[in-house]
Amino acid sequence: MVTVGGFAHVRPVVIGGGSPVVIQTMWKEPLTLDSAEETERVLGRIEGLAAIGCRLLRFAVPQIEDADVLGRLALGTAMPLVADIHFDYRIALRCLDYPIAKLRINPGNIGGEDRVRAVLEKAAEKGRPIRIGVNAGSLPRDLREQADRGEIALPRTLVAAAERELAVFDRYAFPNVIVSMKASSVPDTVTAARLFREKHGGASPIPLHVGVTEAGPLIAGVVRNTAALTGLLKDGIGDTIRVSLSSTMENEVIAAREILALFADSTSIRLVSCPRCGRASFDTHGFTERWQMRLYAAGKKATIAVMGCVVNGPGEARAADLGITGAGNKVLLFRHGEKIRTVDVEDADRAFEEELSKLE
Repeated sequence: MVTVGGFAHVRPVVIGGGSPVVIQTMWKEPLTLDSAEETERVLGRIEGLAAIGCRLLRFAVPQIEDADVLGRLALGTAMPLVADIHFDYRIALRCLDYPIAKLRINPGNIGGEDRVRAVLEKAAEKGRPIRIGVNAGSLPRDLREQADRGEIALPRTLVAAAERELAVFDRYAFPNVIVSMKASSVPDTVTAARLFREKHGGASPIPLHVGVTEAGPLIAGVVRNTAALTGLLKDGIGDTIRVSLSSTMENEVIAAREILALFADSTSIRLVSCPRCGRASFDTHGFTERWQMRLYAAGKKATIAVMGCVVNGPGEARAADLGITGAGNKVLLFRHGEKIRTVDVEDADRAFEEELSKLE
């Protein structure tokens, strides 16, 4: 990684410096790769994540043997992989023997300055970036106790922990750094990010990774992350994001794409679908579930409408580049409110696929 003028290069991804915000997620199960079939499954899922917009993929590396597994995986994919390391600095050193694109360490538990220095020196030699990942749940002991006693507000504690680690990085002239400060509280997460940017903005701001940690299940987690990220992103705070959810990696990536689409002219598919009611003659839920991943991976900029009946079909989705709706015992396909085809329900997927392929 090379950092010049406030951007970071997690090859081949650029973070900060005015580059588009980078979406990332985290692998949610132990990584074994104990068979060719398992390796193919993992690589296939990584390809699927890349197709829907994930640009960085982080893995927990709890044991030194896991570093070897992740290293082998890094040799087989173009996706930049990130090693998430706690407690044992030797795991970080082992990861740096492989083409793992980036490290994430926690200043609250990685060890003393001598251990951090060993990681920095090897990372500098290998040209790899490091994210200082500060979490409210694993602060350095003295800062945690100050926060518990109410002597310092939690957001300022998060910033202080990040700054303490940055001072070590500065002592050893290691500039290739990204910072995150996360809490499960939306206000604490937002305040910490704003405080840090106020103090470390300037002409070459340190790239920030933003998101709410332990945000909850799908609905609660999306709401909390949206509440936190929309205000920060609107003000230009945040260079890479993760929408942390107790849900699938794919849902994390899609949620991040939808949040970013609020602020930029996105190349993303915009999927509009009705909630369904007693009038519905078409299973919008099942159809949307079948097509969601394919649509986000399609690489098209288009509005797609999936509607349940003629009441909320072409009329309410006149702006859709392509739409599908129930119409009695048939299914109607339309463009910009104009009917183009009527097919039997069992032919809905085939007809939709044909019309989707015609979109530019």
